[in-house]
Amino acid sequence: MAIASSLHAISPMAKNFGDGPRLKQTRSITTRFRASSDTPVPDFLSSDWFESRRKRPFGPRLNISAEEAVQCQLDALKYNDQPRPDYGVEVMYRFAGFDPFERSTYFGPFFDLGQFERFRRIFHHSTYRVLLCHKERKILSSLWVQEDRFKQRVWIQGARPEEEEVFEFTMFQRVGGSWDGYWLTESLIHDGDGFSGGVAY
Repeated sequence: MAIASSLHAISPMAKNFGDGPRLKQTRSITTRFRASSDTPVPDFLSSDWFESRRKRPFGPRLNISAEEAVQCQLDALKYNDQPRPDYGVEVMYRFAGFDPFERSTYFGPFFDLGQFERFRRIFHHSTYRVLLCHKERKILSSLWVQEDRFKQRVWIQGARPEEEEVFEFTMFQRVGGSWDGYWLTESLIHDGDGFSGGVAY
């Protein structure tokens, strides 16, 4: 009986402890400070950065198809010297998918095309110069070899009298790396033996 009465005596105390007044929680107030400095923020872009971006030749884009990539290159070659000499050849070089550190079959035979100047000289060869500032062109055929490989044969009428040639573009879609998904030019082949007499480049 003594034990039971002691339990009854403790339980009201426990109840009062649980239901008693609670301590008010104080919310800490954080003051925000605005950092300021008189030191000028350095400009990491050169003063002519935007101008240089505007002058950069057109190149591969993710939002253009294989057919559009061919047309963009042909348009650039048609107006090759606008806005500057051999601008169209620069566009072709940006679309070229060869490794600049290895000899390439971009034009058919193996050539060292790592330097742009060598690439440019071949376009001024008697076979390929018909592409520069050409007057007319006509698509002769188009073929999807694979899902990521496209060929197109184009007839070109040059700016000189009775100058006409046929060329075949081979485009491929790069998989992986920084150019993943872009359409690049694997080769631009003259429809004939364009280098039978040799070429100095």
